[in-house]
Amino acid sequence: MANRVITISREFGSGGRTVGKHTAEKLGIPCYDNELLEKIAEESGLAKEYIAERGEYTPRGGWLATAFADRSVNGLSVQDYLWTVQRKLILELAEKESCVIVGRCADYILEGKADLLKVFIHAPMDKRAERIVKLYGETSESPEKRLRDKDKRRAAYYQFYTDTEWGKSQHYHISLDSDAIGIDRCVDIIAGLY
Repeated sequence: MANRVITISREFGSGGRTVGKHTAEKLGIPCYDNELLEKIAEESGLAKEYIAERGEYTPRGGWLATAFADRSVNGLSVQDYLWTVQRKLILELAEKESCVIVGRCADYILEGKADLLKVFIHAPMDKRAERIVKLYGETSESPEKRLRDKDKRRAAYYQFYTDTEWGKSQHYHISLDSDAIGIDRCVDIIAGLY
């Protein structure tokens, strides 16, 4: 029987990473987020910081920048090479054990290959802005602009590699508003569904 895997897709600043981590702790299974970055860095030879920025976001400039990126690794763009390494590792993790995987198109990659619970975490723009200022501090640009940019780049990356619309409710088993429901209740709901 296939391992049970929870995939957490999320809007930037919605607390999806925290929901994933706490859900895994509650269920006693591993959560792969930063740990996945380290594995991808080790496998690819690319810097962890580069992977964190490019592993689920298009470069600034959108999907055209991705489509016309310089070819440099085995005839692939660095972005495409990163996608193949990321995909391979996500498939290996799901085959190895039940777990929670945050982001990185895991919901798409594992479709039909694991017993999946696909979750999307979102929250209102103003609450996400408050959260990123509190967690990451002030930036040179407005929090709302930063949120819009990150979400736009994440959506473009998802569309480019999956040919599926990121955040569209029909693609997920459940979509939760982390502000209205609260982080702890989101964890309880997901763990209960698992």
